[in-house]
Amino acid sequence: MSNQEIQRISVIGAGQMGHQIAMLSALGGFTTAIQDVNEASLEKAKSTLEGIMNKWVAKGKLTEDAKEAAFHRLTFTTDLEKAVKDTDFVIEAIVEKLEVKRAVFQELDKLAPDHAILASNSSTIVNSLIAEVTNRPEKIVNMHFFFPPLVMDCVEVVVSEQTSEETAELTMQVSKKMNRTAVLLKREISGFIANRILGALQREAVYLYENGYADYQDIDIICKKALNHPIGPFELMDLSGLDVGYYVMQQRYAESGDPADKPYACVEEKVLAGDLGRKTGRGWYEYTKKA
Repeated sequence: MSNQEIQRISVIGAGQMGHQIAMLSALGGFTTAIQDVNEASLEKAKSTLEGIMNKWVAKGKLTEDAKEAAFHRLTFTTDLEKAVKDTDFVIEAIVEKLEVKRAVFQELDKLAPDHAILASNSSTIVNSLIAEVTNRPEKIVNMHFFFPPLVMDCVEVVVSEQTSEETAELTMQVSKKMNRTAVLLKREISGFIANRILGALQREAVYLYENGYADYQDIDIICKKALNHPIGPFELMDLSGLDVGYYVMQQRYAESGDPADKPYACVEEKVLAGDLGRKTGRGWYEYTKKA
């Protein structure tokens, strides 16, 4: 298959990552289906994208015609079979839990055409753990976008020993057509590159906080003012979603058995309380609707 033959892309999951990845696909010229089991999530995704694209038009980042063309290429559905029956490329963007992803990939393997590539937007789970439940391991790949995808210009494309060179090449080409800088990683490791580096910073920040060396707000200030980071580690947890980080650490601990990989007690407390960051209005910080 050549890149020219990839015309249809399906995005599974309309959450904070999926709906923006779908818009990148539509803006890149692909006929795009976004699927979610929750109709309300699809409605919210559509409304959110309309708001973002209208702002882009107002700021001159996008023409009105280009916006209309992108939405014309984008469809929303709760029907998984309908979303993938004619697809060339699937991007899964659901909850960061291995057993859930494996179940979805089993279904995708049955419903998607044999030639279709199945990519995971997982931020930590290597694709070989998912590929083993499919009959197409050579067509399974990680395609990790960063939050928020419409802003962050990077994609980590990670291959396993079973991923074919053609799959890797096509995924890189699709990323380019989506106007994103892709980096090909030819060796698997949980968390990939960016999140392992961020995780090391976050781990030290939480250690300093939990052991009373500094308050989380002061740690954020120091990282921004002394290290010139655009956002502090605790602010970043709130932006990404505390539950996302929590599930990532649960998965890494399940793989490694290393106590150092266990979710932080202070994060677990907030997740269990439902304080997940910006999306719930409260995490490490409190957020008004306007913010």
